[in-house]
Order: sequence, then C-alpha cells, then structure tokens
Amino acid sequence: MNRFDGFHEFVVARGGALSRTAFLLTGEHHAAEDLLQSALAKAAARWRQIMEYGQPEAYIRRIMINEHISWWRRRPARPMAQVPEWPGPDEPRQVVDRVVLGRALDTLAPRQRAVVVLRYYEDLTEAETAAAMGCSIGTVMGP
Repeated sequence: MNRFDGFHEFVVARGGALSRTAFLLTGEHHAAEDLLQSALAKAAARWRQIMEYGQPEAYIRRIMINEHISWWRRRPARPMAQVPEWPGPDEPRQVVDRVVLGRALDTLAPRQRAVVVLRYYEDLTEAETAAAMGCSIGTVMGP
C-alpha cells in the first residue's frame, strides 16, 4: 500500500468544499489558496495516519483552523480607517449581504470566525465543532 493511496481522489472530491471553507476562514481568495495548499501539504505527509483516523476532511479542516490562527497571530495589526457606510439602496441585495457578511467576519478573531464557519457554513453540531477545533462544547457555545 502506497502512503498516498486515495489522497489524489480525496482532493479531487473534497477540494472544492475545503477551498470554500478556507475562503470563509481567511476572507481572501489568495490567502485561502495558500491556507488550503499548506493544509494539504501537511495532510499528505501524514496521509496514512489520517486515513486510519477515518475522518480526513475533519482532520484537514482542523489543520486549516490551526494554521489560520497561527498566521493571524503573526500578522501586524491593521486598524480600520473608518467605519464602513451602509450600502446604498440600488445595490443588489445578494452582493450587499455578501459584503456585510465579509465585514462582519473580518471583525472576529480567528477562533470565533472558525466557530461561525464550522457551525453555520459547514453545518456542524456544537460537539462536532468543538471536536474540530480541539476545545470544549462550552467554548463553542460562548457565554
């Protein structure tokens, strides 16, 4: 058995979903690509063990969350120049909603953002979210 058996097939089958999760975690396409590539490189190195664990997608999501938090801690602080204006009435609602959601996600710390992405985009339960993040259910639920 090759240590990469099934890796290519997994990436082809689930790469799109993982890419969307990476984008929601980072809020930027290039950063999402970098995050996913980094997570997949780490996963490839441990692919046999990940397959023995039995939940490769959950494992790779966990790698992405940890990697994103690590990147966020190393970035310089960027103060917001001004409070964003509410969009005008003639803009299409879907685009406005996407922009507002992106701005709201940008205000969250990486772990908070990960909870929102896993709970509401990935539709994980509180227990599954806690397991993916390596924390308690109480942490996921918040105060």
